[in-house]
Amino acid sequence: MTLSVPSFAELLQDAQRSAVHLEMRDTYAGQDSGGFAEYLRSGYVNTDTSSAHWSRWGEMVREVAGRGVVLRRARIVSEPVTDYIRYEHALTAANIELGEQVRWLPRRLASELALPGNDLWLFDDAKVLFNHFTGDGAWAEPRLTYTEDPAVVKLCASAFEAVWERGVPHERYTV
Repeated sequence: MTLSVPSFAELLQDAQRSAVHLEMRDTYAGQDSGGFAEYLRSGYVNTDTSSAHWSRWGEMVREVAGRGVVLRRARIVSEPVTDYIRYEHALTAANIELGEQVRWLPRRLASELALPGNDLWLFDDAKVLFNHFTGDGAWAEPRLTYTEDPAVVKLCASAFEAVWERGVPHERYTV
């Protein structure tokens, strides 16, 4: 049975307990709105959560975190890290200020883990939204797939928790 794909915003808004994000790529530059290019040019990273750059994401995360939903993000990264991961690392202060918890796992420490093939969001340990990207980090088609299949949910939850357990909290991870 194929389920229609709800929007990310709907899934996040409907979350009651948790929303976790597993990121496993070394670049998302192909979908960047210009911040990465600015970072490469000048070293500047916008971490001002009251700025227009953060307005949409900030509003969603603050509202959800304010309701007591736990938001966790785990990133598996190759080392030495790419320029894009340096950029993400610099941006993460804003994610944390907005209410997310973030951990980093060097890829060499993930070798023994069973991981799904794509980045994902898992909501309330019941709904999985997979994100699909091209090699350069642009969105692939279809951009998203969605499932509530208990076996897939279990795999994704187990993978995330294993990464989280091994991951280094943001404040202790250096690039």
